Amino acid sequence: QDAFVAFHVDKVLVSKYLKPLQIGELAPDQPSIEPTKNEMLVKDFRELRATVERMGLLEPNQLFFFLLLAHILLLDTAAWLILFYFGTSLLPFVFSLLLLTISQVQASWLQHDLGHLSVFRKTKWNHLLHKFVMCHLIGASAKWWTLLHSQHHAKPNCFHKDPDIDMHPFLFTLGKKFSVELGIKKKKYMPYNHQHKYFFITLPPLLFPTYFHCHTFYIAYTKKYWADLAWMLTFYIRFFYTYGSLLETKTLNSLTSLHRMLESSWFVWVSQMNHIPMDIDYDKNLDWMSTQLQATCNVEQSLFNDWFTGHLNFQIEHHLFPSMPRHNYWKVAPLVKSLCAKHGIEYQCKPLLTAFADIVHSLKTSGELWHDAYLHK
Repeated sequence: QDAFVAFHVDKVLVSKYLKPLQIGELAPDQPSIEPTKNEMLVKDFRELRATVERMGLLEPNQLFFFLLLAHILLLDTAAWLILFYFGTSLLPFVFSLLLLTISQVQASWLQHDLGHLSVFRKTKWNHLLHKFVMCHLIGASAKWWTLLHSQHHAKPNCFHKDPDIDMHPFLFTLGKKFSVELGIKKKKYMPYNHQHKYFFITLPPLLFPTYFHCHTFYIAYTKKYWADLAWMLTFYIRFFYTYGSLLETKTLNSLTSLHRMLESSWFVWVSQMNHIPMDIDYDKNLDWMSTQLQATCNVEQSLFNDWFTGHLNFQIEHHLFPSMPRHNYWKVAPLVKSLCAKHGIEYQCKPLLTAFADIVHSLKTSGELWHDAYLHK
């Protein structure tokens, strides 16, 4: 299946685990494509996948990723050196905070690459460096991220299957269909008609400092990810030793809280601009390409957009080819556009600020739909 091919880089390794799972062969009169899937689109996408492999677009440029890691480490070091050389007054504190935030966000984009096995040809090197970046540089569990993010990629924007939309209905009501359903059932966990307003002070600044911070430790502990927990401990030892030697406890806590809030805001706006405004529904068991295109959109390419979003401005290409190194997204984009045009599938690409505004607009629309259905008798 296309999802299996997309997620597994080492086909020889995983094939060893498939044989015990085989339960038989399809009868000759049985179709190999389910009726909910577009057979011609499946065929054309698999041809595109073969073309991508022939073009070498799944091969990583390791110099590109080395420079990414180098600039992350330089920013991280510079954040501490500013306080060391210039003191802990307001101006050095602010500059250090900004550099630390940039370093952390860029590290989160790099760990995303490593988690998708797109940096090294060998899986074990991706896993090892993933632990270094995610656990040691960021302080979160690499396996926790893989567990949640793999589910998101398999069924993006599918309710009960994509953990990224689990905020519905407890914090926000998402999607037109679910908002109306929630209103008809007279369910109200939050004042959803105001969700486009309270979004600014809830999810962006608080996702990392509250939910993610607790959830990563909870999952790592309950699932016994002991190696991840040990790596995560090195982050806290390093951070509180280096910055604790320069800052008083109150100032250190301020630095920790503020950089997590800024990091969280950056991450949420970028990660949600591609998904929240798109179709959110139950799983319709569509083919791989249709599933990804209905839940994702792109943001225009520029050097700044590529860097600022970790190339997640090419969200469509990333979802179709999760293991593709991000520096090759722009090369495959014209081929994906062409295939979308052939099959009449909308390929959305918008300016960065428009994508941000669409998050708020979609939340406002969903909230209004809920409110109308809730008041309807």
